Amino acid sequence: MRFLHSSPTPHHGLTSHLAFLFALVVSAFSPFQSEAQTERGEFTDPAPPEVHEVPAGAESPEPQSFDRLTFHGAPKPLAADAVTADWPRFLGPNDDGTTPETRLLNTFPETGPALVWEMEKGDSYTAPVIQGAHLVYFHRLDGAETVECLHPETGKRYWSYSYPTDYRDRYGFNSGPRASAVLADGRVYTLGVTSILTCLDLKTGMAIWQRDLQSEFGVPQYFFGHGSCPLVYQGKVIVNMGSPDNLSVAAFDAMNGKMLWGTRHEWRSSYASPVVKPLQGKDRLLVFAGGESDPTFGGLMCIDPETGELFDAYPWRAERRESVNASSPVVVDGDRVFVSECYQKGGVLLELSKDLKWREVWKAPDFGMHWMTPVAHDGYLYGFRGYKTFDAWLAGYRLEDGNEQWREEFEWNLTVNGRDFGMSFLRGSLLWADDRFYAQGESGSFAILDLTPEGASIKVNSQLFLAPSTWSLPVVCRGLLYIVQHESSPVDGTPPRVLCYDLRAAAP
Repeated sequence: MRFLHSSPTPHHGLTSHLAFLFALVVSAFSPFQSEAQTERGEFTDPAPPEVHEVPAGAESPEPQSFDRLTFHGAPKPLAADAVTADWPRFLGPNDDGTTPETRLLNTFPETGPALVWEMEKGDSYTAPVIQGAHLVYFHRLDGAETVECLHPETGKRYWSYSYPTDYRDRYGFNSGPRASAVLADGRVYTLGVTSILTCLDLKTGMAIWQRDLQSEFGVPQYFFGHGSCPLVYQGKVIVNMGSPDNLSVAAFDAMNGKMLWGTRHEWRSSYASPVVKPLQGKDRLLVFAGGESDPTFGGLMCIDPETGELFDAYPWRAERRESVNASSPVVVDGDRVFVSECYQKGGVLLELSKDLKWREVWKAPDFGMHWMTPVAHDGYLYGFRGYKTFDAWLAGYRLEDGNEQWREEFEWNLTVNGRDFGMSFLRGSLLWADDRFYAQGESGSFAILDLTPEGASIKVNSQLFLAPSTWSLPVVCRGLLYIVQHESSPVDGTPPRVLCYDLRAAAP
């Protein structure tokens, strides 16, 4: 028996057509001005939010234990010479699945690193984010999208904030948020599955402002609701909107939520999170758009993050209607960017020219990511590709020419409660930290891999739990590892959880 789980791939249905018809109707009542006016920086904000000031000197309450938290044991002290970094966004401090953290374990038992604490969670496909002594997790509990702020080492809770939602996933997946929270400048930003954009104070949990982008801009729910993480850049909260009147991307003032600029394009909101990286000497906003549309369209947009000006848009999306772009762009080799999708086209490496236009460098039809963002390292690109669990494998590609160096389908046997399972990483995730690759399998495995241009091997492998849909990237912060079990285990019945492990190496 191989432990498999189907991917979140949409299926044709009446609700898809209803959503599209709704989009057409909403477009006739657009609150925005013409495309030419938008290019000149003019716009109309339909509903600037009310802003609430946080009282001067307000501090975090003392963290408290609560009924969904189980504490197992304190972690080892952090080594004095350990390099650490916050993890304020879903792809980490560098927005690419890497962290400068050091003094991490290079081996651990088959049962995995020591468990520090665990929290039973609600519906979501999100990961925790961490800044200083605050960990924030965004999920759905008892019919409400909920933001909880915890102490990273104990799991004790500082505060909780929630608002009701009636969203139901049309394909039977869980109905929680898809986009992880973002931490910046002492604030928490969340984008809910129904396009509720919220700004909270990190210390107190007080709501500063909130916008309902669905009602204000007519943003449809598309296949799985709004799932692209917002991006906070130099005082702006940037959102891949995809409204039916071609407001593809919008920026809001991080302090008061007012709209600052909008980028007009027909491409809809994807499930890939935007990033800002230096290209051709200046910061550029990269948005890999492309969600539900008929006819299909989407691809990589290069935008001025200060003004919203669109420099170029390179089409890259499957022709199949029920497909999405979900893997974030990876900047490699200066002015080059890799993007991929798993439904049809695979991967492509693009180069931004001096006149700010995309040029295709090479294609890799077999290197298509479903949701994971591949990791670039020493001139090579490594990632778990795969549309379904049965066609997933780990591969290494040379960035210079796009040649596949190798592919590997790791398989092993596991016995749990007298039942035998044939295991694999399936559509796993990769994390680069402390000069090594850590891998998380789709069914709850965690390993250290040796990945080189010559091949791949497992150095150590553990099974933390046995449950499907382990889809969000692991988080490492101050030597602690956070992994999210998104579904209940069909083997031992453990519920969905956020788990904290001690990944700290002993002090030398």
